Amino acid sequence: MNYTNNNKLRRVGSEPGMVLLVTLILLVVLSTLGYTLTSRIASQRHRERYMLDYCNARYACDSAVKYALATLEDINSPALVIRAKEPDFSDLFALTEEQYKDFLLQWAEQLAQTESETIEPFGDINDINDINNVTAPNDINDARLDYNEPFEPNGLADFNDPNNWVVRGPYGPPWPLVAEPAEFEIGTAKVKIEIEDENAKYPLGWAVLQDEKVKRQAWAGFETFCEWMEIEDEQIDEFESQLEEISEIRQFNVEFKPITKQTAIKGNRKRRGRSKRRQRTRYKKTTIPVSKQIDEQTENFARLFHSSLIDTETLARPIVVSKNRKESALKYMGTWGGMKVNINTAPRQVLEAAFTFGGDEVRIAEEIILTRRLKPYKDIEELRKSLFRYSDSIEKCKKYITTTSSFFTIKITVVSGVARASAIIAVMKDNRNKLKSVAMISG
Repeated sequence: MNYTNNNKLRRVGSEPGMVLLVTLILLVVLSTLGYTLTSRIASQRHRERYMLDYCNARYACDSAVKYALATLEDINSPALVIRAKEPDFSDLFALTEEQYKDFLLQWAEQLAQTESETIEPFGDINDINDINNVTAPNDINDARLDYNEPFEPNGLADFNDPNNWVVRGPYGPPWPLVAEPAEFEIGTAKVKIEIEDENAKYPLGWAVLQDEKVKRQAWAGFETFCEWMEIEDEQIDEFESQLEEISEIRQFNVEFKPITKQTAIKGNRKRRGRSKRRQRTRYKKTTIPVSKQIDEQTENFARLFHSSLIDTETLARPIVVSKNRKESALKYMGTWGGMKVNINTAPRQVLEAAFTFGGDEVRIAEEIILTRRLKPYKDIEELRKSLFRYSDSIEKCKKYITTTSSFFTIKITVVSGVARASAIIAVMKDNRNKLKSVAMISG
């Protein structure tokens, strides 16, 4: 009897524990289900938000592309600026951030000392020829100051702060920009348009030249360029093997002549006295102009150089990254099928690679850098007269250099919420000085 009652008491005592256990299990299951449902809803909302933002960004990017293509005439004849009292942009890529700041500080101190000897308390602000006048923020030819910084009453920034100073490129903005970036909004999307001078970069097509006579010089120039950009030997060898693979598909050319082709046209001819007709083959001559050949080559190599055949990650590896500078080998390399280098806008290592075809590249590049700060070269003939000692070398390089740019890229970046869209358009000038689109990559 006692044993039975004890069992009953045990069962009665264990029921609250079982209820509590079941309740806890139900709470855990419900919490898990609630968390899963909440996560899925949040993920769905995030996807929907991203899709809306991406649609806005894509729409704004397409609109910016149309706007850029419709206003190509603005870069038809970009004007070079004179930088007589300023350092050249050629060697900035080789400086570390500390070296760059010291470089700007030395320049600022030197200019401050020069102007303190000549400047008067207040210059004539109405006389644009008075170099001592108050600096005009809208004057593109006076970019000694970073106009994003506070404006100083006497037209001079704090010489002890190198962050107030910028080194201008050939057109005023930092190299390789042709103009100041355009920034505006389309709806909720923020748009940025940048135009770069492709003739100021090393043409990657030189590394796969068709001309056997200059291949050795081309490879030497390419290796020199890679060494300048701190690319390791193993990476250079790997990159060269990739370029050899491309050369097996198509080779690059810098000289073109009109090509005449005969196209077979089949027709029927009825002979006298016979009812049967004999088939006769006729030929039609067609001429492929130089401009069309250049367009086809540019389009083909734009595809090849942006394909999986080229490992651009190595080239895009940053050498220097800071607030005002982002240096990498890819920044200095033309990957759109350009053929010539503009001696007025190319930095030192690109100039040296260009003049490798003729020799004396180091001396010629130095002479060009010193001269173009005072006055850009008008044409190659002027360069030859100016550097008559190296006229033979310049003549050998004539087909690889120019004094005016005809190849540009337009980079469009759009940000809307958490989404981002981009597009890069390559444009060229034709013989009639009209700009046309060559290739475009959207991302």
